[in-house]
Amino acid sequence: MPYQDGTFGCPVEVGLQMISGKWKPRIIFELLQQTRRFGELQRLISGISRHVLTTQLRELEECNIVKRTAFLTIPPKVEYSLTDFGKSLEPILEQIIKVGEHYISLQKNEVSEN
Repeated sequence: MPYQDGTFGCPVEVGLQMISGKWKPRIIFELLQQTRRFGELQRLISGISRHVLTTQLRELEECNIVKRTAFLTIPPKVEYSLTDFGKSLEPILEQIIKVGEHYISLQKNEVSEN
């Protein structure tokens, strides 16, 4: 996330970069509900490929938003959960949901009026 010279940009840019993209907010939302296994996340988030889910989880892990716990079992078991920092994003996600719901409502009203 830092620039090549080790500095960071605007805090807004940094914050958005950490959770931006098509899938990261959805992954965070699902992990806010409970700890999930990889396959469970993939089933819950329709349309996401294994490769993209893996990449997004790694990026969220690098930002200390997601914690990956591997269990030494056969077959191997891996669980993903939110860190305390990741859990602190819940109010932000709740506001994004409210904005989305409001926008959908406006669009439905506009369509019904035409």
